[in-house]
Amino acid sequence: MSKQYVIPIFVPHLGCPNDCIFCNQKSISGQMKQITEEDVESTVQEFLKSFKEENLYTEIAFFGGSFTGIDMELQEKLLKVAYKYVQNKQVDGIRISTRPDYIDREKLKLLKKYGVKTIELGVQSTNDYILKRAKRGHTFEDVKKASKLIRRYGFTLGHQMMIGLPESTWLDELNTAKDLAKLKPKMVRLYPVLVIKKTELESEFAKGEYHPITLDQAVERCKELYYFFDRKRITVIRMGLQNTDIISNPENINSEVVAGPYHEAFGQLVEDSIWYDRILSAIKKVNTKVAELEIEVNPENINNIIGHKKENIQKLKDLYDVDVKVKQNFNIKPGKFETKITKTYKDFLDDE
Repeated sequence: MSKQYVIPIFVPHLGCPNDCIFCNQKSISGQMKQITEEDVESTVQEFLKSFKEENLYTEIAFFGGSFTGIDMELQEKLLKVAYKYVQNKQVDGIRISTRPDYIDREKLKLLKKYGVKTIELGVQSTNDYILKRAKRGHTFEDVKKASKLIRRYGFTLGHQMMIGLPESTWLDELNTAKDLAKLKPKMVRLYPVLVIKKTELESEFAKGEYHPITLDQAVERCKELYYFFDRKRITVIRMGLQNTDIISNPENINSEVVAGPYHEAFGQLVEDSIWYDRILSAIKKVNTKVAELEIEVNPENINNIIGHKKENIQKLKDLYDVDVKVKQNFNIKPGKFETKITKTYKDFLDDE
């Protein structure tokens, strides 16, 4: 299977009629100026030159703002530049992200004409009260209509949802996941809410009207949502915002993040927690008290086994008094591991 690469083209706040309480799109995208045809050209060229490997599956992706809310003439100009690279087979396709209430047949026909393959909808929640509370400006009914229309026109459908929105509970988020699964997206992105400077949410946070979820809560909720979507055969393609110079640790002077479950490796934390669950499950299948465990894994996954700052190894020691040794084995497929019980507490008793 070939690796997949994305060439990101950010269109901050272009086409978006709303100022959602959590959003400062220029901060989130890390880009302060609007996009031009020349910007698309230069960005694509720069990325293509940086790719050293062959057999790359490459997409040009228009992220940020709401692409289908842009003036149709400008949409076509930007798409024409991107489509040129599809036609000459330098890239494999184009993807865009947009709002659910900015999808109709005319827009979809234009996207289809210029080689767009994937459309991601910024859903955030399927609870209409929470959508209104966040000033999204659309309803779940808009999401359903847009999702069905996108699939009917033969596009790959993606959804984006947020965790920790104002007044949203874990039950609300689980219900959102269930609602989205019924609409049959191929992929989802999960974004824990961060409090960003110059947003209405920052003002609510300062007044004590909004309390962000903790990092541990965000990791746990994203992990459970990952399990849910995986069971539905829906791919979770990202967890957490992309780090930039200004979407970074709130302690950094240039960071636009005020508060919330920020971590520079948020997705990695969730993945490591999933691996921890798998290791613990393997231990619990053994009908004896494990004292020492040897884990063999492909070198690609050693960090997943160990965990961020050796957290998985330490938790097994602290909570279950299990010493873990990790060995690399190139013969084990990535994503898999093998365990061997090297000592049980019965062995300790027999040695005495």
